[in-house]
Amino acid sequence: MFAVRSYHVTTPNLVLTVSCPSTRGIVAAISGYLADRGCNIVDSSQFDDTETGKFFMRISFVSEAGVPASEISARFADVASEYSMEYAFHNSENRMKVLLMVSRFGHCLNDLLYRWRIGALPIDIVGVVSNHLDYQRVVVNHDIPFHHIKVTKENKADAEAKMLEIVEQTGAELVVLARYMQVLSDQLCVKMSGRIINIHHSFLPSFKGANPYKQAYERGVKLIGATAHYVTADLDEGPIIEQDTVRITHAQSPEDYVSLGRDVESQVLARAIHAHIHHRTFVNGNKTVVFPASPGSFASERMG
Repeated sequence: MFAVRSYHVTTPNLVLTVSCPSTRGIVAAISGYLADRGCNIVDSSQFDDTETGKFFMRISFVSEAGVPASEISARFADVASEYSMEYAFHNSENRMKVLLMVSRFGHCLNDLLYRWRIGALPIDIVGVVSNHLDYQRVVVNHDIPFHHIKVTKENKADAEAKMLEIVEQTGAELVVLARYMQVLSDQLCVKMSGRIINIHHSFLPSFKGANPYKQAYERGVKLIGATAHYVTADLDEGPIIEQDTVRITHAQSPEDYVSLGRDVESQVLARAIHAHIHHRTFVNGNKTVVFPASPGSFASERMG
């Protein structure tokens, strides 16, 4: 017979994220540190980028010995210093505060609100910012603060200042551009680097402008896709987090293109947010490292 080990978890699941120069002994140092403090590793992912010489790791663990999370994180500084680590400890029970921004295309906003309402996207939506009033009632009906900030060429700087003020007042840790159709300034992109996610169709740079799906139809495109990425000063060229495509045929209409495009945009954006809030994404130069989710989590579902 096999003995079954049981234990009582006295602290919630914690997540440790690490990035540092690649060298021998990192994994042993981290796992040894956690083991010495009575911690049990639940899930671990790592990646050694031989091109950049950087190492990335995400570990989910629990304390079997009841060591407070604050003590576990405080004493890790010595290990981090030895390997020049950038690191952070995250409590899995703490929901990330997210600010959504939208203009006049509401499919991504509505999808995120639905996922949030049913618990499929475990975040705290601290507000919705829009340069139009189209979705004010929808947002307010969800008991979420709605902020209308009109944007013109003349007031763009003031509008961004108001948006930043909302970020600071709400404590938003992530800003999601759910089809927010205004270009953010370089200064804002730098200030909030790694904290803004955008979604757009994947026709760029081929089909630009207000009606890319019509252009795609006229050119007989056979794949429609979407890209979610971190926002940088280079428009629509930030590190990619998530992408997907859907196949189409010659028999489908321009309206079909639009409908399918909306679906894939909504799914890709939701998956990108899910990866970010669970600390599975790491910016690696112009790219990202995105660790897969554990079996049974959001990423293993085929959303439809």
